Amino acid sequence: MLNYYSTIIMICWMSLGVLCILVLENNRLPKKKKHILYLTYALTALAAFAEWLGLQLNGNVSLSKWPLRVVKCADYILTPLAGGLIVGQLQRRSIWLRLIGWVLAGNTLFQIVSVFTGWMVNIDETNHYSHGRFYRLYICTYLTVTMLIILEFMSYGRSFRRRNQVSLYAILILALSGTAFQEILGMEYRTAYLSLTLAMAMMFIHTSEFAQLKADDHILQQQIQITTDALTGALNRYAYSQALRSMDEEGQLPDNLTVFSIDINELKTINDTMGHEAGDELICGAAGCIQRAMKEWGDCYRTGGDEFVVLARMRRGDEQEALARLKRETGAWSGKKVKSLRLAVGYANAAENPGVSSQKLVSVADMAMYAQKAAYYKETGKDRRGRH
Repeated sequence: MLNYYSTIIMICWMSLGVLCILVLENNRLPKKKKHILYLTYALTALAAFAEWLGLQLNGNVSLSKWPLRVVKCADYILTPLAGGLIVGQLQRRSIWLRLIGWVLAGNTLFQIVSVFTGWMVNIDETNHYSHGRFYRLYICTYLTVTMLIILEFMSYGRSFRRRNQVSLYAILILALSGTAFQEILGMEYRTAYLSLTLAMAMMFIHTSEFAQLKADDHILQQQIQITTDALTGALNRYAYSQALRSMDEEGQLPDNLTVFSIDINELKTINDTMGHEAGDELICGAAGCIQRAMKEWGDCYRTGGDEFVVLARMRRGDEQEALARLKRETGAWSGKKVKSLRLAVGYANAAENPGVSSQKLVSVADMAMYAQKAAYYKETGKDRRGRH
């Protein structure tokens, strides 16, 4: 008949088996990562089996001392190794991981020698084992591995967002608490592998979630790159086309939609006389002024070389406030190469143009902008084509 501890160990083995299935079914994990996880779970199961078997053999007078010596050797090798493999799942190259490897290798060699010397285990005439004279060295080894694991986890945790670090450290505490309870409360409290198995399950969940967060961040970064103009940081032509398409798919344009069409005056003259670096400075300055002035109402899109569109949601009458803000921003702007900035601005709102498409509303705003641009060149007497 199974005792309580045997039942717990069987549940641990079954849990490790479930973890293997989850790893197998997870298509996001690379093969190398899967192999490390399989190895971790397999050695943890073996370590749990060695501890369980040692208890079963303890006091069995029908056997010689050697099976118990070998089983306890395996127990003392595999137990710290199982803990070290949790760090191995992180797939990092660090000084702490290398030190853990050296300590575990030294412990393995020492335990093998101890099988023949009795340094770790004393076995009496009734085939009961007790700790040998060098058992404290094993405890020191175990504590050293534990400390190195903590340091590696702390180093690894810095790669996470702050809100994800707490759960990582909580998993570490869970893994260590079972061993601490077992050592402090006595031999009858066999909690080490229960907590270790639970910690491995939590670690799988944590790393899977972190992998998904990284994938989401990568996708978001790609979306930002796809929709952002590299020169100005404003939204680009692709994002502009998507926004217009989205509005048209919704049906009638909302009454609070106002389209601003904006163009830079004298850009060609600046390019021809001062160079394209000065022209780029002017374009970037225009984008910054537009974004600061219009951010309360909508997004700024760079739709061409010196052409910008703002798709704004505002109340009737806010157009003049937006134009005033834009005038203040451009009036205060001064660059390193170009000292002033002049914009031509036209706008059209959906309430005054019912039933039109988004592109038609943009065309109305463009007409107003071109009329203002023509008036500017007429008033200043400058040639908009940059001829002298």
